[in-house]
Amino acid sequence: MTSKSLLATSLIVALTFTSVLFSRIAFAADPVASSDEVGFDRDRLQRVTKVFQGYIDSGELPGAVVLIARNGKVAYQQAFGYQDREQNAPMTLNSIFRIASMTKPLVSVGVMMLVEEGKLDISAPASQYLPELKDLKVGTEKRDSATGNTELVLGPAKRPIMVHDLLRHTAGLVYGQFGDGLVHKAYREANVLDRAQTSAEMITKLSKLPLAHERGEVWEYSVATDVLGRIIEVVSGMTLDAFLEERITKPLGMNSTGFYVREADAVRVAQPQVDPTTKERPGMFDPTKKPNFFSGGGGLVSTAGDYLKFADTLLNHGAQGDVRLLAPATIKLMTSNALPPGITYTERAWNLISDLSPMPAAGQGFGLGFAIRTSEGQNPVPGSVGTFYWTGAFGTTFWIDPTEKMIGIMMIQVPLAKTAQYRRAIKYLAYQALRA
Repeated sequence: MTSKSLLATSLIVALTFTSVLFSRIAFAADPVASSDEVGFDRDRLQRVTKVFQGYIDSGELPGAVVLIARNGKVAYQQAFGYQDREQNAPMTLNSIFRIASMTKPLVSVGVMMLVEEGKLDISAPASQYLPELKDLKVGTEKRDSATGNTELVLGPAKRPIMVHDLLRHTAGLVYGQFGDGLVHKAYREANVLDRAQTSAEMITKLSKLPLAHERGEVWEYSVATDVLGRIIEVVSGMTLDAFLEERITKPLGMNSTGFYVREADAVRVAQPQVDPTTKERPGMFDPTKKPNFFSGGGGLVSTAGDYLKFADTLLNHGAQGDVRLLAPATIKLMTSNALPPGITYTERAWNLISDLSPMPAAGQGFGLGFAIRTSEGQNPVPGSVGTFYWTGAFGTTFWIDPTEKMIGIMMIQVPLAKTAQYRRAIKYLAYQALRA
């Protein structure tokens, strides 16, 4: 074979592979489909542009990337405003965001990949993989009638934490910043999610802290997915960053997703704007510094285009082109309500009832890594039964609606207290543009 024909053959093979790998959907570098192709009203879809540009012009948001896909095609994608307002750097479709708890779905998928391979038992005690978590105590707050002080009384747990509990946030663990109870305070004092520690050191800290609830009895959003990240490391023999790269992000072509941003890409990092009151940027971790602790619950950075590849894989029953992460049956399990009848909810779950809460009163439940829409009518934002989604503390959010074959992704960087209105707005803007 001549060198010229060998080159031609190589190009054909490369182009064929690329076509197969990305055959499901056109990503951020590709043209947006016409509104007719994907069933949107063109004029109503442009309301997204008007509203988000308004947020930028008013100074509410520094910048944003919005992406909506349907029927395997990108229907809308737009970068708004500034990647860094103070540096006058424009936002781009390839800007990199701290996605916080949007890390959890990737880690949950990683866990289920190991389950499918027979390397991890979802119904086994977590202590089977992390022996330090054996014999944890449950902390109950009791008021001393003599002193008037509230004390934490420790007692043995009735039953061990199962891997299943970690996936659905029923393990009795907490987030220290999301409560004022004595267990929450103990988490804060221990600095459980310190980026300077290792994941093994994080588990050692947790082993010395009490549970806030008996496992399986209360849904409380927690560090459970960070524990799952450590289980992945123990079972796979790989660090969590290496596992996710080898098994998920690299096969899907998510080249800008990881636990830190390499030097060459540092100029792509989206930054929150300076608060006019404090004259400082809101506190967010520096993604250009490689952490010791790869937080399975909130440590990843990514782009809208990268996350679309992951989301479309889930919508396509676990496959993207010739890459399959999970079987359709496993995706169905993960995206079904996993909360048992009679479970109770923390005060924070009630406070989130507007759209995030996994409570029946919000028409929702929680699966293995996602909130799940379980019924019509109770939730104040649109979405079909079966829609699954999650969001991040710094403003990023995504949803997948299998009935409408729609994916929505919004990337912003704002403090947690300011995220909800934008999360609700993008859902309304997307659904109001759908044709019947």
